[in-house]
Amino acid sequence: MRKLLRPSRVWLILAILYGAFFYWYTSFGGPLTPEEVDRYVALMERGNWSPEDITVVREFLEADTGDDFVMVNVIEFNDQPARIEGAPRGATASDLMNLYMEHMWPALLARACHPVLVGQAASLALDIWGLDGAERWSEAGLIRYRSRRDLIQIALNPEFAGRHEFKLGAIAKTVAFPIDPWFQLGDPRLVLALVFLVLGFASQSFYHER
Repeated sequence: MRKLLRPSRVWLILAILYGAFFYWYTSFGGPLTPEEVDRYVALMERGNWSPEDITVVREFLEADTGDDFVMVNVIEFNDQPARIEGAPRGATASDLMNLYMEHMWPALLARACHPVLVGQAASLALDIWGLDGAERWSEAGLIRYRSRRDLIQIALNPEFAGRHEFKLGAIAKTVAFPIDPWFQLGDPRLVLALVFLVLGFASQSFYHER
Protein backbone atom coordinates (compact mmCIF):
# COMPACT_ATOMS: atom_id res chain seq x y z
CA MET A 1 0.00 0.00 0.00
CA ARG A 2 1.40 3.35 -1.00
CA LYS A 3 2.21 5.56 1.95
CA LEU A 4 0.31 8.83 2.08
CA LEU A 5 1.96 12.17 2.68
CA ARG A 6 1.34 13.59 6.09
CA PRO A 7 -1.11 16.52 6.09
CA SER A 8 1.62 18.83 7.38
CA ARG A 9 3.76 18.04 4.32
CA VAL A 10 0.82 18.53 1.98
CA TRP A 11 0.11 21.93 3.51
CA LEU A 12 3.80 22.85 3.22
CA ILE A 13 3.90 21.91 -0.48
CA LEU A 14 0.70 23.84 -1.18
CA ALA A 15 2.02 26.86 0.72
CA ILE A 16 5.28 26.84 -1.27
CA LEU A 17 3.45 26.52 -4.59
CA TYR A 18 1.02 29.29 -3.70
CA GLY A 19 3.81 31.56 -2.46
CA ALA A 20 5.72 31.09 -5.73
CA PHE A 21 2.60 31.84 -7.77
CA PHE A 22 1.69 34.87 -5.67
CA TYR A 23 5.22 36.27 -5.98
CA TRP A 24 5.20 35.80 -9.78
CA TYR A 25 1.68 37.14 -10.29
CA THR A 26 1.94 40.23 -8.04
CA SER A 27 3.92 43.40 -8.67
CA PHE A 28 6.21 44.26 -5.78
CA GLY A 29 8.30 46.88 -7.58
CA GLY A 30 6.19 49.82 -6.46
CA PRO A 31 5.36 52.83 -8.65
CA LEU A 32 7.80 53.84 -11.35
CA THR A 33 10.39 56.34 -10.13
CA PRO A 34 10.97 59.64 -11.98
CA GLU A 35 14.33 58.28 -13.11
CA GLU A 36 12.69 55.20 -14.61
CA VAL A 37 10.09 57.31 -16.39
CA ASP A 38 12.81 59.54 -17.86
CA ARG A 39 14.74 56.49 -19.04
CA TYR A 40 11.73 54.95 -20.76
CA VAL A 41 10.74 58.26 -22.32
CA ALA A 42 14.27 58.65 -23.69
CA LEU A 43 13.96 55.23 -25.31
CA MET A 44 10.63 56.24 -26.86
CA GLU A 45 12.17 59.43 -28.22
CA ARG A 46 14.90 57.39 -29.91
CA GLY A 47 12.26 55.16 -31.48
CA ASN A 48 9.41 55.89 -33.86
CA TRP A 49 7.02 57.23 -31.24
CA SER A 50 5.16 60.43 -32.08
CA PRO A 51 5.44 63.40 -29.67
CA GLU A 52 1.72 63.08 -28.92
CA ASP A 53 2.04 59.39 -27.99
CA ILE A 54 5.09 60.09 -25.84
CA THR A 55 3.22 62.77 -23.91
CA VAL A 56 0.26 60.47 -23.21
CA VAL A 57 2.49 57.55 -22.17
CA ARG A 58 4.62 59.79 -19.94
CA GLU A 59 1.54 60.98 -18.08
CA PHE A 60 0.39 57.37 -17.70
CA LEU A 61 3.77 56.28 -16.32
CA GLU A 62 4.08 59.27 -13.99
CA ALA A 63 0.68 58.44 -12.47
CA ASP A 64 1.75 54.84 -11.73
CA THR A 65 0.05 53.27 -8.71
CA GLY A 66 2.38 50.28 -8.63
CA ASP A 67 -0.60 47.94 -8.97
CA ASP A 68 -1.84 45.78 -11.80
CA PHE A 69 -4.26 47.24 -14.34
CA VAL A 70 -6.36 46.23 -17.31
CA MET A 71 -6.07 47.50 -20.87
CA VAL A 72 -9.39 47.74 -22.67
CA ASN A 73 -9.03 47.02 -26.40
CA VAL A 74 -11.75 47.48 -29.03
CA ILE A 75 -10.70 46.51 -32.56
CA GLU A 76 -12.01 46.52 -36.11
CA PHE A 77 -10.00 44.34 -38.46
CA ASN A 78 -9.15 45.19 -42.04
CA ASP A 79 -11.38 43.34 -44.50
CA GLN A 80 -8.59 43.27 -47.08
CA PRO A 81 -5.25 43.90 -45.36
CA ALA A 82 -2.30 45.04 -47.41
CA ARG A 83 0.52 42.63 -48.20
CA ILE A 84 3.01 42.61 -45.33
CA GLU A 85 6.55 41.34 -45.85
CA GLY A 86 7.07 38.14 -43.88
CA ALA A 87 3.39 37.17 -43.95
CA PRO A 88 2.02 34.47 -46.28
CA ARG A 89 0.34 35.61 -49.46
CA GLY A 90 -3.38 36.18 -48.97
CA ALA A 91 -3.05 36.48 -45.18
CA THR A 92 -6.21 37.70 -43.50
CA ALA A 93 -6.34 40.24 -40.70
CA SER A 94 -6.65 37.38 -38.20
CA ASP A 95 -3.57 35.71 -39.73
CA LEU A 96 -1.58 38.91 -39.33
CA MET A 97 -2.71 39.38 -35.75
CA ASN A 98 -1.75 35.79 -34.95
CA LEU A 99 1.74 36.41 -36.37
CA TYR A 100 2.03 39.46 -34.13
CA MET A 101 0.77 37.62 -31.05
CA GLU A 102 3.18 34.70 -31.59
CA HIS A 103 5.88 36.96 -30.18
CA MET A 104 3.65 38.84 -27.76
CA TRP A 105 2.24 35.85 -25.87
CA PRO A 106 5.58 34.67 -24.40
CA ALA A 107 6.42 38.23 -23.30
CA LEU A 108 2.99 38.72 -21.76
CA LEU A 109 2.74 35.39 -19.96
CA ALA A 110 6.30 35.60 -18.61
CA ARG A 111 5.19 38.78 -16.80
CA ALA A 112 1.83 37.39 -15.59
CA CYS A 113 -0.04 39.47 -18.17
CA HIS A 114 -3.01 37.70 -19.72
CA PRO A 115 -6.52 38.12 -21.16
CA VAL A 116 -9.33 38.63 -18.68
CA LEU A 117 -12.06 38.66 -21.32
CA VAL A 118 -12.03 38.29 -25.12
CA GLY A 119 -14.99 38.14 -27.48
CA GLN A 120 -16.25 38.75 -31.00
CA ALA A 121 -18.67 41.58 -31.78
CA ALA A 122 -22.23 40.23 -32.03
CA SER A 123 -23.66 43.19 -33.96
CA LEU A 124 -23.10 46.80 -34.84
CA ALA A 125 -22.78 49.13 -31.86
CA LEU A 126 -26.12 49.44 -30.08
CA ASP A 127 -25.35 52.77 -28.40
CA ILE A 128 -22.98 55.53 -29.57
CA TRP A 129 -22.46 58.98 -28.12
CA GLY A 130 -20.13 61.64 -29.53
CA LEU A 131 -18.18 59.33 -31.85
CA ASP A 132 -17.97 59.13 -35.62
CA GLY A 133 -17.28 55.86 -37.40
CA ALA A 134 -17.73 53.79 -34.26
CA GLU A 135 -20.67 51.69 -35.43
CA ARG A 136 -18.65 48.66 -36.52
CA TRP A 137 -16.18 46.64 -34.46
CA SER A 138 -14.74 43.14 -34.85
CA GLU A 139 -13.81 42.18 -31.29
CA ALA A 140 -13.03 43.46 -27.82
CA GLY A 141 -10.70 42.28 -25.12
CA LEU A 142 -9.48 43.06 -21.62
CA ILE A 143 -5.79 42.34 -20.96
CA ARG A 144 -4.46 42.28 -17.42
CA TYR A 145 -0.96 43.71 -16.91
CA ARG A 146 0.99 43.05 -13.75
CA SER A 147 2.27 46.63 -13.70
CA ARG A 148 2.87 49.67 -15.88
CA ARG A 149 6.56 48.78 -15.72
CA ASP A 150 5.81 45.45 -17.40
CA LEU A 151 3.76 47.17 -20.12
CA ILE A 152 6.42 49.70 -21.08
CA GLN A 153 9.16 47.05 -21.03
CA ILE A 154 7.15 44.95 -23.47
CA ALA A 155 6.31 47.95 -25.65
CA LEU A 156 9.97 49.01 -25.89
CA ASN A 157 11.37 45.55 -26.59
CA PRO A 158 13.23 45.93 -29.92
CA GLU A 159 12.35 42.33 -30.85
CA PHE A 160 8.77 43.45 -31.51
CA ALA A 161 9.65 46.32 -33.85
CA GLY A 162 9.28 44.30 -37.04
CA ARG A 163 6.32 42.30 -35.78
CA HIS A 164 4.41 45.52 -35.08
CA GLU A 165 3.87 45.83 -38.84
CA PHE A 166 1.61 42.77 -38.70
CA LYS A 167 -0.58 44.48 -36.10
CA LEU A 168 -0.77 47.68 -38.13
CA GLY A 169 -1.74 45.70 -41.22
CA ALA A 170 -4.43 43.74 -39.39
CA ILE A 171 -6.26 46.64 -37.77
CA ALA A 172 -8.47 49.22 -39.48
CA LYS A 173 -9.20 51.11 -36.25
CA THR A 174 -8.85 50.55 -32.54
CA VAL A 175 -9.36 52.14 -29.16
CA ALA A 176 -7.23 51.11 -26.19
CA PHE A 177 -7.24 52.65 -22.73
CA PRO A 178 -6.18 51.48 -19.26
CA ILE A 179 -8.38 51.13 -16.18
CA ASP A 180 -6.84 51.35 -12.71
CA PRO A 181 -8.00 50.62 -10.06
CA TRP A 182 -10.04 47.65 -11.17
CA PHE A 183 -11.63 44.60 -9.58
CA GLN A 184 -12.76 41.12 -10.59
CA LEU A 185 -14.24 38.29 -8.56
CA GLY A 186 -12.13 35.71 -10.39
CA ASP A 187 -8.67 36.94 -9.35
CA PRO A 188 -6.40 33.89 -9.91
CA ARG A 189 -4.73 34.49 -6.54
CA LEU A 190 -8.09 34.09 -4.81
CA VAL A 191 -9.17 31.15 -6.96
CA LEU A 192 -5.90 29.29 -6.43
CA ALA A 193 -6.03 29.94 -2.68
CA LEU A 194 -9.51 28.41 -2.52
CA VAL A 195 -8.45 25.41 -4.63
CA PHE A 196 -5.41 24.78 -2.43
CA LEU A 197 -7.51 25.07 0.73
CA VAL A 198 -9.89 22.44 -0.62
CA LEU A 199 -6.98 20.16 -1.57
CA GLY A 200 -5.33 20.64 1.81
CA PHE A 201 -8.41 19.87 3.84
CA ALA A 202 -9.32 16.97 1.55
CA SER A 203 -5.88 15.37 1.94
CA GLN A 204 -6.05 15.90 5.70
CA SER A 205 -9.45 14.27 5.93
CA PHE A 206 -8.44 11.35 3.69
CA TYR A 207 -5.23 10.77 5.69
CA HIS A 208 -7.12 10.50 9.00
CA GLU A 209 -9.75 8.19 7.47
CA ARG A 210 -6.99 5.80 6.37
